[in-house]
Amino acid sequence: MAIKRKMSERDAPEPESPQSPKRRASDASEPSSATTLKEKSAPSKEAVASFADFELEPRLLRGIRDQRWSTPTTVQLKTIPLALVGRNILARSGTGTGKTAAYLLPILHNTLRRKGKTSLILVPTKELALQITKVAKALSVHCGQEIRVQNIAGKESEVVTRAKLADNPDIVIATPARASTNINNGALAVAELAHLVVDEADLILGYGFKEDLDRIAQSISLAGVQVILTSATLNTEIESLGSLLCSDPVVLKLEDLDKDSKRVKQYVIKCAEEEKFLLIYAMFKLGLIKGKTIVFVGDTDRSYRVKLFLEQFGIRSCVLNSELPVASRLHIVDEFNKGVYNILIASDETEILGSQKKDESRPKKKSKTEKDGQNDSGVSRGIDFLAIACVLNFDFPAEQKSYFHRVGRTARAGKSGTAISFIIPKDKYRKHKSTTFAACENDEEVLKKVEKHLEAGQKLENFAFDMKRLEAFRYRFGDALRSVTRIAIREARIKEIRLELSKSQKLSRYFEENPEALAHLRHDQTLNHPARIQPHLKHVPDYLLPGGSRKPADVGFVGLNVPRVNKKAYVKGKGRKVIRRNGKVDPLKTFNARGKGKK
Repeated sequence: MAIKRKMSERDAPEPESPQSPKRRASDASEPSSATTLKEKSAPSKEAVASFADFELEPRLLRGIRDQRWSTPTTVQLKTIPLALVGRNILARSGTGTGKTAAYLLPILHNTLRRKGKTSLILVPTKELALQITKVAKALSVHCGQEIRVQNIAGKESEVVTRAKLADNPDIVIATPARASTNINNGALAVAELAHLVVDEADLILGYGFKEDLDRIAQSISLAGVQVILTSATLNTEIESLGSLLCSDPVVLKLEDLDKDSKRVKQYVIKCAEEEKFLLIYAMFKLGLIKGKTIVFVGDTDRSYRVKLFLEQFGIRSCVLNSELPVASRLHIVDEFNKGVYNILIASDETEILGSQKKDESRPKKKSKTEKDGQNDSGVSRGIDFLAIACVLNFDFPAEQKSYFHRVGRTARAGKSGTAISFIIPKDKYRKHKSTTFAACENDEEVLKKVEKHLEAGQKLENFAFDMKRLEAFRYRFGDALRSVTRIAIREARIKEIRLELSKSQKLSRYFEENPEALAHLRHDQTLNHPARIQPHLKHVPDYLLPGGSRKPADVGFVGLNVPRVNKKAYVKGKGRKVIRRNGKVDPLKTFNARGKGKK
């Protein structure tokens, strides 16, 4: 078909040759540290063929083997040797590049060698905390009780948190707010702190955790503490945070994100508001998009509108939003990564992670940094997705920064990917009331900013979608779209919460944290299905396909189902009986069959 585009093949590039720590130290203008690095320099590319060449604990190597990791990634090659010799590190690296294992493996290795020391890992969100906890436990599964990992990022009661920290766990994972609170009340002991990790430092600052980090730095004696900071960008604020927490850090400016973004084929489709739904229907139903796809939309309501619309055609998808319990969200991501389903509809603009400041017991004024940071997507920054073939920007982001974070979900680990964005021109905005989304008003302006920030080798191409070939689908698409009403969307959201909570193992704890969700379950809702399903829309007749036969199949004679005439209601020669009420003809029960103007 003319409108079908073939996805580019995924070819893994040749691995880069890692630089030695000594060379990196000189690049970071640290001549004083050259002597220390000479004693134990990083292995060369030829020397490092596997994780065993790092001389890690054998039990950790068994955990790595269980994860089926064959060779170290670039960030692991550069970070692990430095971390093993105790260097402070400030690294730029994005999600999905292997940075979690890059700092976890040295911490686990040193924990097994040095008993009684605690490591504190600070992350911006509860989702990331759970994800890192899972990785840490998987890598140390063969270490028995010698490594104890505790996650205190959740909204647990103080009694539960104190019980977790009572036996001095080896690794504690928390948000800066939770860590600061538990340090102040004495539940978290940091006197014997060996490692301090700040993961996604720019996102932490964006969520307004700067004051919490300052309090943690004042509470901890940083002398003798190894500090590792990771961030997707290295700006002045991140570097000032690094100078606050650690001295003489090695700066690693990894280029993984830029190289991945150059492997993304980026396309733009300018269309009307209602045509977004027509295009997404055609793309999935006709198989124009292959592989796992993340569909980014503007908010939670929008995600359910798209999901219910696709369900009309039998297209299965799942929704990831902030209303669902944390355990359900992580389970959705795990199932998506395993290939259980191929279409994930993700709400954006902090909808996934929600406002992390809700965890605070004290109100704070939002700083300019926090306001700017809230435009970062939880999905595009916080959660790791595997083998994403396509990113579909159903609703274009409000900022160019969010666009690049979204697109960064695909073309990872040496593979290629595709990004398709729907753009609403100014003259077509607010022309279709039921599908209008306010954030799309500035699509063209944001697109110009994106084009200005493209790296060398990147370009935005016109998808050249021939809309005339989809004219035959417009009737079906319109019929399905009319079935997705506001009431249907509202009931779908309530039904989704109810189903996820009923499957949640931590149901009672969720209700303690979110009592408003329990109120929804007490109403007797009609939830057979929130939107009217029309079975005939699941199948696409051949005559609707572009280039196919335009004549419908001959199904033979079909008789009309004419209702039987009620002879008692008629008077011979006068037509239907005239029914009068109070001397007047009742217009609801008869009609004038005796001619115009006659009574």
